[in-house]
Amino acid sequence: MKLFLDTANLDEIREGATWGVFDGVTTNPSLIAKEGRDFVDTIYQIANIIDGPVSAETVAQDAPTMIKEGRLLAKVHRNVVVKVPLTVAGIQCCKALADDGIRVNVTLCFQPAQALYAAKVGATFISPFVGRLDDVSEDGMDLISRIVKIYQNYPNLKTEVLAASIRHPMHIVQSALAGAHVTTAPLKVYKQLFSHPLTDKGNVAFLKDWETVPDRDIIGQVERWLAART
Repeated sequence: MKLFLDTANLDEIREGATWGVFDGVTTNPSLIAKEGRDFVDTIYQIANIIDGPVSAETVAQDAPTMIKEGRLLAKVHRNVVVKVPLTVAGIQCCKALADDGIRVNVTLCFQPAQALYAAKVGATFISPFVGRLDDVSEDGMDLISRIVKIYQNYPNLKTEVLAASIRHPMHIVQSALAGAHVTTAPLKVYKQLFSHPLTDKGNVAFLKDWETVPDRDIIGQVERWLAART
């Protein structure tokens, strides 16, 4: 499963890039507004940090303007994936852009039938919102499973399921178990995946025992060992 960062914060993206595990970035108008930066330059900067799909969302509500926005956004950087809402105009836009060879992420998906529309018009990604469904007492992860199953029934559908609105580490695990192709989440959620009391306890124990070793300079030891054999 590919891992995307859901943020428009350049510092977070730079930090995440050092981990070597992230495959792309998703943004939306709310995330862009939060940063208070120029939209196009932010997208360009992100695409230069993470060499993978970077979702840049249109804001027009009519198909002709949305298509124009999408075609222009696709020219900003080769990594840009145009993001459109799951509306009639959004589906029309997705069809036009996909026909142009432009990758599209269809967002705000809340039911399996909507995911069928996106796949039929050639969307690269469909973004079902897990957390927002959980917020209204629906099973967000069940939506992921159902869409994955539908797509598996029809191998000609190439759209990837991108689990979005991820709120906690279990959402990531459950998305992987459900067969999602991608998950996108804030950096703080990914940081929580490192946390486990036994990991922390084990690391402390190892370091405590290491203190009893007479020569603890591993780098120096290895360099001297190698030098003695050349």
